[in-house]
Amino acid sequence: MGLADRNFEIIETNGIRLRCVVEGDGPLVILLHGFPQCWYLWRNQIDPLIDAGFRVAVPDQRGYGGSDRPPEIADYGILDLTADVDGIATALGHEDYALVIHDWGCIVGYHTALLYPDRVRAVAALSVPYVRSPLWKPMCTQEFHGENFFYWAHFQEPGVVERELEADIRGTLLSMYYGASGDAPEPDPNAPPKKAGSKFLEGIQLPETLPSWLTVQDLDYYVSLFEQSGFRGPVNWYRNLPRLLELTPQLEGVQIQPPVYFMMGTRDGVRHFIPPEGMEERYRDLRAKVFVEGKGHWLPIEASQEVNDQVIPFLSELR
Repeated sequence: MGLADRNFEIIETNGIRLRCVVEGDGPLVILLHGFPQCWYLWRNQIDPLIDAGFRVAVPDQRGYGGSDRPPEIADYGILDLTADVDGIATALGHEDYALVIHDWGCIVGYHTALLYPDRVRAVAALSVPYVRSPLWKPMCTQEFHGENFFYWAHFQEPGVVERELEADIRGTLLSMYYGASGDAPEPDPNAPPKKAGSKFLEGIQLPETLPSWLTVQDLDYYVSLFEQSGFRGPVNWYRNLPRLLELTPQLEGVQIQPPVYFMMGTRDGVRHFIPPEGMEERYRDLRAKVFVEGKGHWLPIEASQEVNDQVIPFLSELR
């Protein structure tokens, strides 16, 4: 099914409007993308989920694509992002729902499960383990990293990274999609660390040809959406990381309650700063921890068949 054939609805939730793909009949599954993506990350999962008997809702999350883009940094705190998600289910008339989540969508999805435990029946999480770390706030400061670059700190000053990312949106997206994938070259272990003051995209190679999981049409669509939305809303999610623990003190020491199925690529760079080791203790019912050999950060498109073959049976058991 092509882009023009998807059923888009504007869903009013939590005081904003989110553009969502809404299709199928059956128990509700909400699919949450991260940075820098949109609903289209899940293009290879939508029809298989519908065929398996689910109703799917796939939003452009707050700040992205065709959804509302509130102006203030504080508009992107974790309580609003999770209320957006739960409000989608309410607007569609469902008392409970499952989540399929990736990247920043994992942070939002985990917290949705924590804050709305009676509503979330299952979570399939790709790439990012759940962690609640006191280091998150200092990791957003340059002082924590000394002379070395880390993108969370680089993203904090309003306007700086937006100008860089929006100067060449096609080059930005291609650099990030390829650079975080399993197709990118292995980093040189002897290379000196990237220095503070560098640009975010500095040192990321562009591919000579597009990888098999990203067509010209795919890239064109992504570019059209980020030309519409810009990067301020998406980057504002990172500017709220320092507030996350302060906004949710009641979650200290609380496990994720619904059953969770976790998948991660063996070449996903997230492993270096949110490691999956020891994650089991943070879930009440971790059904699986699967590593997909040779794949990077973008599992829903790099390894779409593996994701479908494992996530859909998990969700079907818990319908």
